[in-house]
Amino acid sequence: MVEECDLVRGSSRIVRTAALDETGANAAGPLIAALGKGPFAHVLLFSSPGPEFDDLIAAATAVCDAPLSACTTAGEITPKGYREGATVAVGFPAEYFAVEFVEVADLGNIDTQALINDIVAKRNALAADHQHWLSEFAYALIDGASMGEEALLRQLAPGLAGMPFFGGSAGDGRAFRTTHIAHQGRVSTGGAVVALLRSACPVRVFSLDHFSPTERRLVVTRAEPAKRIVHEINAAPAIDEYARLLGLDPQDVSLSTFAAHPLVVRFGDKHYVRGIQERVNGSSLSMGSAIDEGLVLSLGEPTDIADHLRDNLAHLTGPVRPDAILAFDCILRRIEAEDHQLTGKVSEILGDFRVVGFSSYGEQIDGLHVNHTMTGVAIYPPGPVPAAEP
Repeated sequence: MVEECDLVRGSSRIVRTAALDETGANAAGPLIAALGKGPFAHVLLFSSPGPEFDDLIAAATAVCDAPLSACTTAGEITPKGYREGATVAVGFPAEYFAVEFVEVADLGNIDTQALINDIVAKRNALAADHQHWLSEFAYALIDGASMGEEALLRQLAPGLAGMPFFGGSAGDGRAFRTTHIAHQGRVSTGGAVVALLRSACPVRVFSLDHFSPTERRLVVTRAEPAKRIVHEINAAPAIDEYARLLGLDPQDVSLSTFAAHPLVVRFGDKHYVRGIQERVNGSSLSMGSAIDEGLVLSLGEPTDIADHLRDNLAHLTGPVRPDAILAFDCILRRIEAEDHQLTGKVSEILGDFRVVGFSSYGEQIDGLHVNHTMTGVAIYPPGPVPAAEP
């Protein structure tokens, strides 16, 4: 039985948030009730993976009057920061939000034109029905084991056409095997759900990472792009060359090493992080984002993850504090915080800035799929749109 003291309610006044250190069917009723009085345009659930996820979705769908979407996670971000083995609920009141959904059942078999037409029609319907609401954004929950994020983003782009967009790849704890998406009571693998939102509240979609490229270069000389596997770097076995550039023995390379030393790729004057998920076949590397032969990468150099997070969330805050921040945060960031004994500090920062969401296997921002990044949206109280600081 769930006790009242087990529930954590967020301090947001517009976006309703709550969390419970429990998963499965028993979590559904208390969490939906904790969101408060509706009606809601949309409810989100993020839950630790496990066989009870199906039970959670069935129970939550039975008691929730709003369209409900959910995914499994690699950890949860509650109103009090990082948790594991929990369930997080986010409610978007119909007083301030309107939502339309686009479902993709199979990321390997998308009818591009039908997808574009669906997005455009639903965007137009939202604009026609809520002409005085000028804010809009979209987010996606994507199967994090599908390796289909880049293909989906390419096909979404024409329909979104400049609509601010972010996303997160569902997680499976630290197993990196099977992830689940749910929408309107249906639990599935291999697909995605895209939410299109129009709001009376000003919003700012953002991304952040705390790495910069170094001069240590890596050229992918043999790879399997379809599987995101790198076999050789600089014409040497991938794990050997990666370890050599770090001054390590290949046997000492672990998930914590990957979290602390991701790879970075430049596009124009910007850089994006390509995370390493695990060693495969002894000497190869499984990547979290698209990879190809000939791609030139750099080792990433981090700044302090907690200080960087605080500074960037403060940048989103001034001069108007967001009512809430919905964020998808890479599992490698959580691992790095743990390894540097900064979990408590990072959790406190997340709580102070009203961040809720989940730890993901990959993150999307506009048309790019990245790793070791936090993407999300800051939602502000109705009023003048806050200008971004220089």
